[in-house]
Amino acid sequence: MLPAMPLEGHYARQTTPLYKLSPRELKAAGAALVVTLVAMLAVVLFTVGDSAPPVAEGCFKAQVAGIVGSETVSGCGVEAQEKCAHASQFDSPRADTVVAECEAYGIKF
Repeated sequence: MLPAMPLEGHYARQTTPLYKLSPRELKAAGAALVVTLVAMLAVVLFTVGDSAPPVAEGCFKAQVAGIVGSETVSGCGVEAQEKCAHASQFDSPRADTVVAECEAYGIKF
């Protein structure tokens, strides 16, 4: 088998870029990159930290197992007492979690 013979000018043609970006296109691409990076940084900075406010006095909030995932059960005042009393009538992990949170927050039921 014979070795492949390079064609004259073949290497230069194969390694030359098809199109060189103009300065205007480079500036537009740079601006798009900067805008994207600033937007990503803004999203990260705005979502950092604890966004959940503390539970108010006389209220409770419990994360329990729901049908398709975690579910928040919460209430304040009379509603909290009713939910805690209702949960105390059952013997299940969900009810136990609600009752434990009611007791932790000092809800009388």
